[in-house]
Amino acid sequence: MSDATYAQRRSELKTYFDRTAVEAWSKLTSDAPVSGIRATVRAGRDAMRETLLSWLPDDLRGARILDAGCGTGALAVACALRGANVVAIDLSPTLVALAQDRSPRDLKGGAISFRSGDMLDAGLGRFDHVVAMDSLIHYQAADIVRVLSRLAARTSSSLLITHAPRTPALTLMHIVGRAFPRSDRAPAIEPVSEITLARGIAAEPALSGWRPGRTQRISSAFYKSQALELVAR
Repeated sequence: MSDATYAQRRSELKTYFDRTAVEAWSKLTSDAPVSGIRATVRAGRDAMRETLLSWLPDDLRGARILDAGCGTGALAVACALRGANVVAIDLSPTLVALAQDRSPRDLKGGAISFRSGDMLDAGLGRFDHVVAMDSLIHYQAADIVRVLSRLAARTSSSLLITHAPRTPALTLMHIVGRAFPRSDRAPAIEPVSEITLARGIAAEPALSGWRPGRTQRISSAFYKSQALELVAR
């Protein structure tokens, strides 16, 4: 992944989530009524969030966590309520503002620093754990490996990510979406083979100090996402 390629994709995502999709994401991540399709996406995202949270220690007091692609902040709040100091960053200033509005005043000893910007910014500092839930689903396997290598350099314990699994249904949707572009459609999801991603991780020198941990696929009708844990050796 070149810096130019990453910057272009990041710009597309920022434009979409900060302008086109804000209202939809605000409803999707709340208790507001949504359509049947979006209800399955909401249920899937809730299940994925709980899966990733279950892979983190119950007691996070003193831990520093990066919520990379925090969206409206649900995961960041859950980590802070366990005592973590969370840096919650997203490309969309509008979503970050919504996350701040939804964050409870009492985080029971934890804290959240909300930021708008690039999750790969070295100025964010070092972390014990990094969680990137559904923020890498728009990148190909080689790009995901590159992102992981840069995050790993500043992380001491675990990297938890999700990617879009390469299933026949998702692959077909990907092909159809590219054939019939639409201005208000989200940037294309990139289905990634688990085997291809695992091979890329194993071959990346910057990730030699990390080993694969747990994996879990969440499938809820229109929501399909694969969780992957990398643990420091």
